Amino acid sequence: MQYIEIIIAAVSAVLGGVIGYLSYKLLLKNKVKNILKEATSEAEAIKKDKMLEVKEKFVNLKSEYEKQVAARNAKMQQNESRIQQKELSLNQRQGDLQRKMNELEATRENLDNQLQALDEKRRDLERSQKQVTDQLAAVSGLSPEEAKAQLVESLKEKAKTDAMAYVNEMMEEAKMTANKEAKRIIVQTIQRVATETAIENSVTVFNIESDEVKGRIIGREGRNIRALEAATGVEIIVDDTPEAIVLSGFDPVRREIARLALHQLVVDGRIHPARIEEVVAKTRKQVEEEIVEVGKRTTIDLGIHGLHPELIRLVGKMKYRSSYGQNLLQHARETANLCAIMAAELGLNPQKAKRAGLLHDIGKVPDDQPELPHAILGMNLAEKYKEKPDVCNAIGSHHDEVEMTSLLAPIVQVCDAISGARPGARREIVEAYIKRLNDLENIALSYPGVLKTYAIQAGRELRVIVGADKVDDKTVETLSYDIAKKIQDEMTYPGQVKITVIRETRAVSYAK
Repeated sequence: MQYIEIIIAAVSAVLGGVIGYLSYKLLLKNKVKNILKEATSEAEAIKKDKMLEVKEKFVNLKSEYEKQVAARNAKMQQNESRIQQKELSLNQRQGDLQRKMNELEATRENLDNQLQALDEKRRDLERSQKQVTDQLAAVSGLSPEEAKAQLVESLKEKAKTDAMAYVNEMMEEAKMTANKEAKRIIVQTIQRVATETAIENSVTVFNIESDEVKGRIIGREGRNIRALEAATGVEIIVDDTPEAIVLSGFDPVRREIARLALHQLVVDGRIHPARIEEVVAKTRKQVEEEIVEVGKRTTIDLGIHGLHPELIRLVGKMKYRSSYGQNLLQHARETANLCAIMAAELGLNPQKAKRAGLLHDIGKVPDDQPELPHAILGMNLAEKYKEKPDVCNAIGSHHDEVEMTSLLAPIVQVCDAISGARPGARREIVEAYIKRLNDLENIALSYPGVLKTYAIQAGRELRVIVGADKVDDKTVETLSYDIAKKIQDEMTYPGQVKITVIRETRAVSYAK
C-alpha cells in the first residue's frame, strides 16, 4: 500500500512537470508570435520611412539635375549666340577683304596703265635725247663718244654729291622703317628685365672688432700671416687702417676663401699654422660646394635643364668673377633673360636662347688659362659637354671670332651688348677711356681739311671742324660718312657715336 502511494506521487510529479513544460512551451510560442508580429510591424514602419527618404532624395536629385541641365542649356545658348556673333563678324571681315581686293585690283590696273604711259614717255625721251645728241655733235664737231665723255666728266662731281645725298636719304628712310620694330623689341626687352648692379674690386676688406686681433693674425715673427698667405694664395695687408685688414688678390675665389677662413679663425680664437691649414682646406671645400649650389640654383631659377655638371660648376664660379666691374654671374643671368624675351618676340625658341645667353661667357672662368679668346674657349667647352651646335656657335660668335650660322648668334651678341653697355653696368678704366677719346679725335684728324676735333658726351659724339677754304659744302656730308665708316671698322665701343662736321666762314676786319 505504501509503495502504491509512492508510485502515484511519482506519477503525479511527472505529470505535473510535463504539464508545466507544455504550458511553458505554449507560453513561449505565444511570446515568439508576439515578437514576430512586433518585428513585422516595426520593419513595415522602417520600410515606409526609408521609402519616404528615398523618394525625398530622388526629388532633390531630380531638381538638382534639372538645375544643371538648365544651366548647361543656358551656357550652350550663350555659346551658340557667341558663335553666331563670330560668324557675323567673319562674314563682315570677308566682305571687307573682298572689297579691299577689288580696290587693290583696280589700283594694280591703274599702275599698269601708268607704267605703260611711263614706258612711252621714256621712249620719247630717248628719241629726243638722240636727236639732241646728234644736233650737239653736228654743232660742236665732236663725236657722240667724245661728247659723252666730256658730259660725264663735267657732271661727275654733281653726280657724286647727289648720290651721297640719295644715300643719306635712303639710310634715314631705312632707319625710320626698318629699325622701328627693332627698337620696340629692344626697348621692351630691356624694360622687362630688372637687374642689380654689382661692383667687384681686386681687394676685400675684412673688418675686425679691435686692433688687438691684428697681432694674433700676424703671429710670432709673422708665422701665422705667412702660413695664411701660403695656404690661400692671397696677399694679406695689415697696416694702420683701424679695425680693418685688406685681402688683395686678382682671383676672387681665393679672396673669398681667405675671408671666410680668417673669419672662422678669429671667431674660434685658435690661430696657429696647423689650424690655419686645416681651416683653409675646410673652407675651400665649402666654397667649392657653394659654387656648385649657386650654379644649380641659377639654372633652376632660369628654368634651364639638362646642363652638364661641369657647366653648372662653371656657372656657379661666375659669382666670383667680374668684368669691368660688372659681376659676371649677374651679367650672364641678365643676358639670358634678355635673350629669352627677344627670341620670343622674334618667334624663336626662348629656352635655347636663354641657354646660350647664360653660357656665353663661361670661357672667362676656366680651370686652366689657355691662350685663347674667351668666346672661342667657351665654345670649345660647350662642344666638349655636348651642347647643341647653334648654342655653341652663338657662344663662339658673340664677339665675331667665328662666323654666325644661326639667328641665335646675333640675339646673344645684341643682348650681351645691351647688358654690358647699359648705364651703371660696367666701370671703365680711366686710361682706356682716355685712349678711346684720343683714338676718335685722331681718326677724324687723319682726313685732309680737318682743323680741330672734339670728343664730347663721354665719347658718344664727335665734333669735327673743317676749314672753309679746304672743304666745300658738298664734301661735308661725304666726310661725315667716311669718318663714321672708319670709326665703325677700326674701333670697339658701346652704343653709337654721332659725328657732326662743322664748316663755317668767318670774315674779320679791324677798325683803326
